[in-house]
Amino acid sequence: MSAFTLHDLQCFDAVARSGGFQSAADLLHRSHPAVHAAVTRLEQQLGLQLLDRSGYRIALTAAGKSFHRKAQTSLSELAGLQVHAQQLAMGEEDELRVVIGDMCPQRQVLATLAEFFRSHPATRLHVQVEAVSGPNERLYDGDADLIVHGVDKSDPRIEWMDLAKIPFVPVVAPGFLDFPLGRAIRPQQLRGYTQCIIRDTARQEGKSYFMIEGATQCLVPDQQMKKEIILQGLAWGHLPRFLVERELEEGSLLSIAGRYLPGSVEELVAARRSDRPHGPVAQELWKFLSSSKWRPAGRS
Repeated sequence: MSAFTLHDLQCFDAVARSGGFQSAADLLHRSHPAVHAAVTRLEQQLGLQLLDRSGYRIALTAAGKSFHRKAQTSLSELAGLQVHAQQLAMGEEDELRVVIGDMCPQRQVLATLAEFFRSHPATRLHVQVEAVSGPNERLYDGDADLIVHGVDKSDPRIEWMDLAKIPFVPVVAPGFLDFPLGRAIRPQQLRGYTQCIIRDTARQEGKSYFMIEGATQCLVPDQQMKKEIILQGLAWGHLPRFLVERELEEGSLLSIAGRYLPGSVEELVAARRSDRPHGPVAQELWKFLSSSKWRPAGRS
């Protein structure tokens, strides 16, 4: 058996994943004949029939399925090796772009970043604050080296580290509702009241949180403005508990959390792309964050 090439292996993987030679060619930006020739050559070199071409759609044979599982592992390791080589070749970055999400305890996040960058004066920190789906969009679009927000942890394109759990609680100002407060308030009872929500900074439509269907909405840019709107009795809404602990203790805000309005606990993480190289300063920042003591500070 003669040795096969990486190109042949990549073509076979693309055919196996996409289900056809033309779709694989489109995926790899190669011609249909080139992909077909590569897979045929691979089969001849291995002495195995990897694809069943007898049906309307191409399918993997039993041997093809087994070989593809091993091939995917090897291709993944090779991709990781290529990223590692790129990281080794990179010099210190002139700038790192960090996006902070709306549910962050901003004072603590900024203090942590300030501590790190004081010892890395040659690298400029570019901080951007985004809301709702905005941080994730910036990360996926390549506009951020790192975000501090919530993420879909099942996405293989990213790696993340847990920083803190952020409870969100639905709150109102005293006298805002014209019915008695209790733990059995239902969302439909709030439909006639203005709901304050954070404006999503994503360019594409993202995920909605806590929104009451049919309710009048008051859109604000950040959690601090949202808190002030609610304090003044102009709307109700969900806020991070660390931001309203004092007001809840003093009674200037009241929780309406209960069976039907449970609030939520969001996972605050630091996240970055796992499929792109990171320079030495970005790597040091990642290690620094992993060793930092994180908890959402109340009354920040």
